[in-house]
Amino acid sequence: MVRHAAILDKNAGPSAMENRAETSNVAWNIDPGKWVDDHGDYLFRYAFVRLHDECRAEDAVQETLLAALKNLNTFGGRASERTWLTGILRNKIVDIIRKSCREVMLDPAETDLSDFDPLFEREDEFKDHWSDTLSPRVWKRSQEDALTESEFFGVLNDCVAKLPQRTAAAFSLREMEELETDEVCEVLGISESNFWVIMHRARMSLRRCIELNWFMRPQ
Repeated sequence: MVRHAAILDKNAGPSAMENRAETSNVAWNIDPGKWVDDHGDYLFRYAFVRLHDECRAEDAVQETLLAALKNLNTFGGRASERTWLTGILRNKIVDIIRKSCREVMLDPAETDLSDFDPLFEREDEFKDHWSDTLSPRVWKRSQEDALTESEFFGVLNDCVAKLPQRTAAAFSLREMEELETDEVCEVLGISESNFWVIMHRARMSLRRCIELNWFMRPQ
C-alpha cells in the first residue's frame, strides 16, 4: 500500500484539491480528493517497477498529483482519469531518470562486454559459440505462462534492480516505456553505440537471472 501521507503534500490535501478544482470538475465529474485512494497504489507500483526505489517512486507520484491538480483544465475526458494521471507520471519518471543518470559519468564497465566472454569459451570446433554449460537452457515454464503470473513480475523486477543504474534505466525506458532509441539516448546522455552495448548487457544479464530464479527453479 502507498503511504498516503507521503504522497499528499501538506499544502495540497483533499480539501485543497477540491477547492482548486471546483470549477473544472463539474464538466468531467473529477474529484481530485479521491485520487490517492482510487489511483495511488497503482501509480506507486507503476513508478516503483521503473525506478526501483520507494522514495523516488513516492516523489514521482506526489509530483504527478500536484501537476495534475495544476493542469485540470487539460483533462478533456477523452481518456480515463487513471490513463491521464499515468501519462503525467510517465513524463515525471523520464525526468527523474534523466536527472539521475546525467549526474553520474558513464562508467566504462557499463559498455564492456568482457564479463560475458566465459559464456562463449570452448575449445572444440564450435569456438566462440555458446559454452555447453552456460548456454541458454530450455525453459521448464513457457514465456506465455510466466507473463500471467504476478510472481514472475516480482522476479523480473528484482533482476532489473540488480543491474547498474544506467543499464536498468535504458532497459526500462526502451522495453517498458517503449521510447525510441534516440529518445533513450537523449534521456541518458549516451551515444547510440553505447546504448546498444548497454541493452545487450541488460538482456544477457536479465536472461541469466530470470533463468536461475524462475524458469529453471523446481515447480
